[in-house]
Amino acid sequence: MDDSRQAIRAARWFDGEIVRSGPVLVLIDAGRITDVDTSGAAAPEGVALTDLGDVTLLPGLVDAHSHLVFDPDGKAEQQLVHDDDATVLARMREHAARALRAGITTVRDLGDRGYLSLRLRAEYEAGALGPHLVLAGPPITRTGGHCWYLGGEADGAEAAVAAVAERAGRGTDLVKIMATGGMSTPGSNPRGTQYDLAELRAVTRAAHALGLPVTAHAHAAAGVADAVAAGVDGVEHCTFMTDSGLPRLDPRTAEAMAAARTFVGCTVIKPRAGLPDEVLRTIEPYWENQARLHRLGVPVVCCTDAGIGPHKPHDVLIDDLVHFASQVTGSLGALTSVTSLAAEACGLTGRKGRIAAGHDADLLAVAGNPAHDLRALADVRAVYRAGRPVLGR
Repeated sequence: MDDSRQAIRAARWFDGEIVRSGPVLVLIDAGRITDVDTSGAAAPEGVALTDLGDVTLLPGLVDAHSHLVFDPDGKAEQQLVHDDDATVLARMREHAARALRAGITTVRDLGDRGYLSLRLRAEYEAGALGPHLVLAGPPITRTGGHCWYLGGEADGAEAAVAAVAERAGRGTDLVKIMATGGMSTPGSNPRGTQYDLAELRAVTRAAHALGLPVTAHAHAAAGVADAVAAGVDGVEHCTFMTDSGLPRLDPRTAEAMAAARTFVGCTVIKPRAGLPDEVLRTIEPYWENQARLHRLGVPVVCCTDAGIGPHKPHDVLIDDLVHFASQVTGSLGALTSVTSLAAEACGLTGRKGRIAAGHDADLLAVAGNPAHDLRALADVRAVYRAGRPVLGR
């Protein structure tokens, strides 16, 4: 028997775009899908078969905005200023493992400290079992700006362009820039910008010249508009926050995003105990804006921002997806958002997010039918990463 070849059978499947009934047999060789058979045929002779039975087989999920360095139950600034690299790396391994066990086989990390995520990825490439990592390294931010403690401070266009070159040289997959302030850094103003249009253009041009996409953290409406005008590939959060503190979508910017196919990393936020009133009153208009962007044809990707607080453990994607579906896309659109669309946002079209020949054998099997009830995604029966079983038979 050829140990590099295997076959997995399931009763139903979601191919990354369409939910399909009837049995499916996925053939795998050396971690890649070689064929998908729906005829009900037996596995080829000499190929080990795993019959998962009455489950729905999906592509492994993609969380397109996570922070493996952030401890959901800790104090980010204090830990990331004082903890040594070994401590932080150990925490990152635990967070990545938790995501993988939930069926999140690809994680785009949009902010680490000191490029530690590159060290973690090297461990996985050497044979350790972990999710596929798409990495930005430390986000570029102003001195003392949002997430300054991650080590990406750069003031002005020249310093920011040099920061882009450093990331490219170290082997990151993309560049993240904090176009505006944020909500989780003391003293930072999410309604204010951190870089002007000229600076954002300089960063985007430099990154694109080096073959790297750019995504911009942007809460303030002015920051969103400048990031889009600068030609970024994605906008994280995309809150359109105004001076009043309330989100208000700018139609011209939204239309430009639809025309350019600028990805939106929609961070799922829900009302919960302890949120200040000024935050609670932003939630409803925020979701109205995300739904409107989706209707306009902007590719809106469900993201978690995992790690930023106790409400955001690193396997929160499924819970967040249920809320996202209710607010933006419905169930099928939500499933697509964390598979094929998220793969596209991460630059992994053709490798991730689909059950199709040529794609990596990153697979998730769940009981029930998530097209009918997304909560079925929480009932995990098997997970495979490049054909290697993480959970299941």
